[in-house]
Amino acid sequence: MKDKAVDVERALDASVPRSLDDPAALVFDSMRYSLLAGGKRVRPILTLASCELFGGPPEAAMPTACAMEMLHTMSLIHDDLPCMDDDDLRRGSPTNHKVYGDDIAILAGDALLTYAFEYIARETPRVAPQVPADRILRVVVETARSVGADGLVGGQVVDIKSEGQPVGIETLEYIHEHKTAALLESACVCGALLGGASDADVEKLRKYALNIGLAFQVVDDILDVTATSEELGKTAAKDLQSDKTTYPKLFGLERSQEIAAELICEAKLQLAGFDPSRAAPLLGLADYIGYRKN
Repeated sequence: MKDKAVDVERALDASVPRSLDDPAALVFDSMRYSLLAGGKRVRPILTLASCELFGGPPEAAMPTACAMEMLHTMSLIHDDLPCMDDDDLRRGSPTNHKVYGDDIAILAGDALLTYAFEYIARETPRVAPQVPADRILRVVVETARSVGADGLVGGQVVDIKSEGQPVGIETLEYIHEHKTAALLESACVCGALLGGASDADVEKLRKYALNIGLAFQVVDDILDVTATSEELGKTAAKDLQSDKTTYPKLFGLERSQEIAAELICEAKLQLAGFDPSRAAPLLGLADYIGYRKN
């Protein structure tokens, strides 16, 4: 992750240029403020690792890897707004709307959303002309689905409407699968597509990603009640304050930790049969997601 993060940071910095002379320079500043604010870069690294699993060169997946982080950043900017989760802290720094105002933060998120698709479509053929156009189109479709009403947006809607309401495991899984797992799924599936995976192998990566995506959010729920704001880089106990249903609330901490471990185990099973050396990064990423501390 440390090695790949260096490449990802460099690519992200180059992906959204500074526009000092542009009348709309402020929105570029706002986009860069959140995009380059650090973070684990799990989604772009998953994209690269999934591409390399099938022998694809990392440069073929880097534009899509950057797009995944743009979309994730968009979701964080919008999620932190007063009309959503109303948070003042993200990755240890003031949230975007606290620095640029609600209006510019909304527009910066919108700009990152649209630019992500432009970047995939424009840059992938430039850096990897060997990737077939139909593969790039599938990447665009997969990515769009993951952040739309059938993905991240749908999960956010149900999450908002469930606050303060009694919620069962089916609704909680729906929220997590759509709000969190969908973009992780897209990262892995798109990386596999760009690496030349068969349809059958793409579906294995989809199942792998769905399980690590659910585990990611279960661990997030656990950390919300066990870690400090300093450790998390965002406001701790936010779910408790919002009266949200979480895995610890439904099952308790110990069972929630067991569920996360079971999901990680199921994810790893999807990688059985692949070249062990090529699968090692994805196996390691699964463990990282399941046992992270922030």
